[in-house]
Amino acid sequence: MLLTPWEEERLLIFTAAELARRHRAAGLRLNAPEAVALICDAMLEAARAGRTYAEVEDAGRAAVDQADVMPGIRELVGEIRLEVLLDDGVRLIVLVDPLGGPGSAPAAEPGPGAIRPAVEEPPDATADLERRTLLVENTSGRAVRISSHFPFDRVNARLRFDRAGVAGFRLDLPAGSSERWAPGESKTVALVRYRGPSGGGPAGAPAGRGPSDGGS
Repeated sequence: MLLTPWEEERLLIFTAAELARRHRAAGLRLNAPEAVALICDAMLEAARAGRTYAEVEDAGRAAVDQADVMPGIRELVGEIRLEVLLDDGVRLIVLVDPLGGPGSAPAAEPGPGAIRPAVEEPPDATADLERRTLLVENTSGRAVRISSHFPFDRVNARLRFDRAGVAGFRLDLPAGSSERWAPGESKTVALVRYRGPSGGGPAGAPAGRGPSDGGS
């Protein structure tokens, strides 16, 4: 039997929903994947039966009660997005707080899955560290990208600048960010010293290579 990717995904949802139904029938409270599978399965079945958009949405909201799930799952599953095939074509259905029930208020005591916003912004951990700016030229014929926390004196050799003067420094960017140089591009970047002995952080400068989409 030849199945399309959509049909394979439908069978995966059905299988997960069947497992969830078995667990619920045995008196077990559902985890997040089981609850999501039941809700999605109910909406897909309603769409298959020719129901309207609103009826499909209602079927999803009625599929799982808040009492059926483990503590914190309602907060963890804040939104479900599912594409269903209706009479007028494929439609995206978005259920916000799908385990809350119609018109229910937010949980009084957020569970383990809740997102609790900070009361105030955390202090800048690099505020007291030495900073400097540096002109960097990409001499390569390909683009070069350097990640935020890579030791800047050890980046791609085709970036031209004073390497000896930036030992113990990195790009002054948030963790996970990066800077990109187009072929032949020169730009001035901000650097910040690593925290710790010799500017290498608590355990010395991290090892590895600076990510690059070329010029390596």
